[in-house]
Formats: sequence, structure tokens, C-alpha cells
Amino acid sequence: MNTRHRSSATWLALAYALLVLYASLYPFEGWRWPPGRTALELLVLPQAIHQDDFDRWSNGLGYAPLALLLALALLRSGWGARWAVPLAVLLAAALSYACECLQFFVPDRVPTRGDFELNTAGALAGAVFAWGLQVTGLVDRWNALRERWFTGDAAYALALLALWPLALLFPAPVPLGLGHGVDRAREWLAERLAGVDWAASLQPLLETPAASLAPLSPLAELMATALGLLAPCVVAYAVTPRGWRRLGLALGALALALLTMTLSTALNFGPHNALAWIGPRTVPALLAGLLLALACVALPARLVCGLGLMALVAMVALLSQAPGDPYLAQSLQAWEQGRFVRFHGVAQWLGWLWPWLAMAWLLARLARPPRRGE
Repeated sequence: MNTRHRSSATWLALAYALLVLYASLYPFEGWRWPPGRTALELLVLPQAIHQDDFDRWSNGLGYAPLALLLALALLRSGWGARWAVPLAVLLAAALSYACECLQFFVPDRVPTRGDFELNTAGALAGAVFAWGLQVTGLVDRWNALRERWFTGDAAYALALLALWPLALLFPAPVPLGLGHGVDRAREWLAERLAGVDWAASLQPLLETPAASLAPLSPLAELMATALGLLAPCVVAYAVTPRGWRRLGLALGALALALLTMTLSTALNFGPHNALAWIGPRTVPALLAGLLLALACVALPARLVCGLGLMALVAMVALLSQAPGDPYLAQSLQAWEQGRFVRFHGVAQWLGWLWPWLAMAWLLARLARPPRRGE
């Protein structure tokens, strides 16, 4: 095998596998040994009694991206197609089978052989598609483009950038606001520690602050949106040489933000309300975020990392003060109880965790010894 640098597909495949595991076992409540079944019987999946077209399509397509990413990661690591494609299908099928077996222990989930077969068929399609990308030379073209635009250690950053628009699909208190799960994490921790003697002194810290009951000020909302646009730009700048490439990435982030937020609003409130997210403060906020990104175009990578850390911390701090919104609550209910529940875990966890993952990576970049040009 030829040794190559790590592909961003490796990180994306890992993230997708974790999110598939979450979505397959959601809502993670009421775990119990399935009544009347032995351990060996749990290894035999029953045939589905009824499946609608949506179930078939979602199960068939759900594992295609996972196998696609696994196959690309193996191909980029130097594996030949003869081994990469079957191994990608095998790994995806193994994850599907494990999830189906674990669903026996979750009362609200119904494991079926049909789901496993559709997952495996989707994985096969995804792996074959990856092989097609390799054969047609598109993978090599992407490699050449990546080498012209980014540094050799850009795999993690590119994975973060690929996940950013997906994170924006989950409803947020302000446009482009990510990392808004602080209140839910606080509530969850408060419930788990309720009645625990040693944790009594922590309860005041876990209560929802009174400031979060008041609406965000116009300036705070503008800043949160502006920092939400700046966030992916600083991640990209950290692995991009100074100059015109950063300018192109900033404009690309703005275009992608407009498209993704429009899609998110259409999914949550209907196509006729697709542009409802653009309020009186949205355009000035986007312009402010773009100006901040353009101001960082000529800065060294390490300085960009430091500024990016401060921007992400400020964005999360602002969103933690955002109050509950009745329209947001209605949208969240539709995600959690309707058919969006199949994508609930994916988008929700991305929306909550993306800033923290970005902060961890930027901090790691700052902790390492500086390199030439940084």
C-alpha cells in the first residue's frame, strides 16, 4: 500500500458512524432485557411486519454516505479498490447489525431483518460510488485541489467545514448560532444530581440564569450571527495560506450560510417561509461577520487560531443567554416527535457540539510548536 496523508473522510466517517449509532438507539430510554428472549435469540433479526416507503428509502440511503466515506478513507490511505470497497461494506453492515441487535433493548425501537438488508444495500451502493469516483479520477482531482488550497494537515479542519452546514439544519435561537445546547446540558445535569447530598452546593450553578429569560439585545443577536459566520472562516484560515484563497473561502462561507439557513427554515416552517430567517438585523450581522472574516485574511495562522477561539467562546456565551422561543419550541417538537426524529440526533448533536469540536482543534493547533509561516 502507498502511504498518503490522512484524509478528512476518515474523520467524517467516524462522526457519521457515531451519529448513526445515536440515531439508531434514540431515545435511549427504558433499556431492559427483552422479555422471553435468550441471548442467542437476540442475534436473529425478525422480518418486518410493515414498512412504508419513507422507511425503506431512509434505511436504504442512510448507510450509503457511511460506506462512501469509509471507502474513500481507505482508498486515500493507499488501499486498493479490491480491498477498500468490500471492507467498507463489511464495516457498515457490521455497524447496522450491531445497532439492530441493540434495538431489542430499547422499547421504542423495533429491530428488523429488512432494515439490516436495506442498510447493507445502501452501504454497497455508497462503496461502489466511491470506487466510481476513484476510477474516473475525481478523487485525484480533489487531492490536487486540496494540495493547492490547504496545508497537508487539513484533514480535521476539512471535516469540520463539511459538518458545518449540516449543523445549521437544526433550529437555533439566532441565525448561524451553534452551540446552543448549554441550557439542555445544564437541565440534564441538574436532574441527575437532584437529591445528591454532595451536589447540593452545585444546584445554584445549574439553575437557568435569570438573564436568559429576557430577549437578547439587538446588539447581542447581531454579534452572535456575525460570529456564527466568522467561525467556519477561522477554521479554514488555520489551514490555508494567507492571500486570495482565504478571500474565496470567506465568500463561499457566506453563500453556503445563505443556502443552508434557507433550507433549514424551509424544512422547519414550510417552503413558503424559506426566507423568514432574514430579519431586520440579519443582513447587517452577515455583513459584519464577512468584514471580520476579511480582516483576518492576511493574519498568521496562529493568530487566527487565537482569535477563532475567542470568537467561538463569545458565540456560545451569547447563545447560552438566548431565551426560549415559542416558534423554536414548536419546530423542535416537530423534529423530536415527527419524521424528523430520524435526523434529529444527527443535526442536533452537530449543532450543539460543532463549536466545541472547533475550539478543541484550534486549542490543539496553538499548543503545538509553531511551524514556519505560522
